[in-house]
Amino acid sequence: MPAAAPTSQTRKPTACLALADGTVFYGEGFGATGETTAELCFNTAMTGYQEIMTDPSYAGQVVTFTFPHIGNVGVNPEDDEAGEPVAAGMVVKWDPTEPSNWRAREDLHDWLAKRGRIGIGGVDTRRLTRAIRQQGSPHVALAHDPTGDFDIEALVARARAFPGLVGLDLAKEVTCRQSYHWDEMRWAWPDGYPRQEHPKHKVVAIDYGAKRNILRSLASAGCDVTVLPATATAEEVRALDPDGVFLSNGPGDPAATGAYAVPMIKELLEDESLPIFGICLGHQMLALALGATTVKMNHGHHGANHPVKDHDTGKVEITSMNHGFTVDSQTLPAGVKETHVSLFDGSNCGIAMEHRPVFSVQYHPEASPGPMDSYYLFERFAGAMAARK
Repeated sequence: MPAAAPTSQTRKPTACLALADGTVFYGEGFGATGETTAELCFNTAMTGYQEIMTDPSYAGQVVTFTFPHIGNVGVNPEDDEAGEPVAAGMVVKWDPTEPSNWRAREDLHDWLAKRGRIGIGGVDTRRLTRAIRQQGSPHVALAHDPTGDFDIEALVARARAFPGLVGLDLAKEVTCRQSYHWDEMRWAWPDGYPRQEHPKHKVVAIDYGAKRNILRSLASAGCDVTVLPATATAEEVRALDPDGVFLSNGPGDPAATGAYAVPMIKELLEDESLPIFGICLGHQMLALALGATTVKMNHGHHGANHPVKDHDTGKVEITSMNHGFTVDSQTLPAGVKETHVSLFDGSNCGIAMEHRPVFSVQYHPEASPGPMDSYYLFERFAGAMAARK
């Protein structure tokens, strides 16, 4: 009688996740083989795994997905937020299945393998998420080997040797290398992404790790967008004679990126009529330039179900978030008000200068979790530029 085929309970694990405290999770590997080290976070979104993996704000992180159905709609190039996946790896509850969606062009396993990103399935993500919430985002080593041979002591040592994100400037690693023009607008049925052919406002976007859908949202709000690298100077910005300046999202420690970004933003703030709008890391850069400070969070905010209250209107927005650092609202100087706050933990989610067209938010209005709760921010930016004219 032939031997029974191995089951998920009996076959040798082909991937493992080693935490710096010595805890090890075993599972089934998919995507690329090899090893990587990073900070571990969890994301509670029910959709958008491809957008999450290609979001430059996830540089230096392995993402644990709390929603179990990951990979079921495959991947397609329209949903990339950057040219390649930026997150170091992914951890999921169930092994990815064959894609079942009319938009799918590739399955998740092959997509990750071609792009050098490691995945591990079959992990108790609820236990892992509880550990992250209680102990903070740990440093980890993620390994995928089809033979199942792992040197656990070496992996734990690698996790412990990972320097962490505090003090790390990752914006320089994910920013564009040269300036470029952007006119693609938000996706619309049935033709996909149209082009902005009649822009009303010239915008310079500083790329600290900009997501494509942010640039699309700016274009849809009537903007002609020129994207500059994170290290752009105030002189380079002014040379383009913009109607407004946008500060993008991005990864790493805002204080480290601020070493070169903050002086540039301070110079731009000398023009009291210039509209400035920031998102995520751009929000933190603006806060630092105005005199506030940032702090590392215990486990950060990562998901598409975060309630945020707008102090000006009293309304609550359902938002998408992805950040491990936050602006300390207690350090906001006179003339700068807190406009939005998280209803999960009371952390700062938005600021604005009084009597000036300068504002920013910690969350991602372009990600449409509400789905359109926060799109007014792009319209507010466009309105500020129109008023300036």
